[in-house]
Amino acid sequence: MIPEIKKILYATDLSENSRLAFSYAASIANRFGAGVTILYVMEALSSNAAAQITAYIGDEEWAAIKKRNQQEVIETLKTRLEAFCAEAGGELPECPFITEKTLVEVGHPSTVILEHAHKDDFDLVVMGTHGHSALVDVMMGGTARRVLRRCKKPVLTVRLPKE
Repeated sequence: MIPEIKKILYATDLSENSRLAFSYAASIANRFGAGVTILYVMEALSSNAAAQITAYIGDEEWAAIKKRNQQEVIETLKTRLEAFCAEAGGELPECPFITEKTLVEVGHPSTVILEHAHKDDFDLVVMGTHGHSALVDVMMGGTARRVLRRCKKPVLTVRLPKE
């Protein structure tokens, strides 16, 4: 049985690895006529750091600053993601594909990626990986490694080749 791929979740951190992973997502989308949803996840400020800030400026002021700045950052990142995809897509003119959505969210990257992969019923998750040494991966884990271990959908990780 050949799997039908109609919805691809492309998770990016806008690194060089992500650029290469994007070309794989675009190629697969083109081949299967699939749509691509682009997801960038901003790390949330740790609760410890947030507590220190609110101790100085208060909860209400911190909430207002966070909301204002977060929306500004999200809009900037969406613009940057669209430019990133247009530029990468320009390198693949023979490979048209459909970008369904561009999402920027705040949270723990692997958790947010997994939530979207399952909730939005994607057929495939594509993401880059930094390919650290095995010891570093075991000690620290990595977003790609956590997604690979916990995702119930197929995950394609693209490692930047050594060149």
